[in-house]
Amino acid sequence: MKKSVFIVFILCFVTLGLFAQEKQNTTNDSIIFVKTTHDYGTITQGADGNCEFKFTNKAKEPLILSNVNASCGCTVPDWPKEPIPAGKTGVIKVKYNTNSVGTFSKTITVNSNAKNATVVLTIKGNVVAKK
Repeated sequence: MKKSVFIVFILCFVTLGLFAQEKQNTTNDSIIFVKTTHDYGTITQGADGNCEFKFTNKAKEPLILSNVNASCGCTVPDWPKEPIPAGKTGVIKVKYNTNSVGTFSKTITVNSNAKNATVVLTIKGNVVAKK
């Protein structure tokens, strides 16, 4: 009986410690995107390949985007180089080169000082030849 009470006590202690640590982590930076995937659908070769990914800094500290990389050279991201103040929004602009015909799916990796320090954005669609 004493052993069971001791085990329950230890489990409660460990659980409380985990909840306390989880609460501390919620104060870290956090970048929240409106969407993480943009589907162009079916577009014509040479069409406008621009899209935007809007985000909000939900942290109490300024958000710094340290790097934004595309999975290939056909996708070019443009992102804010200045810190985004707490509670403010920003936009990552992406241009996909629509000259190649076919289905595509590309990723853009966003690195920052946020709690979720790495976020992967996706663009996809199908480019059909001009008639």
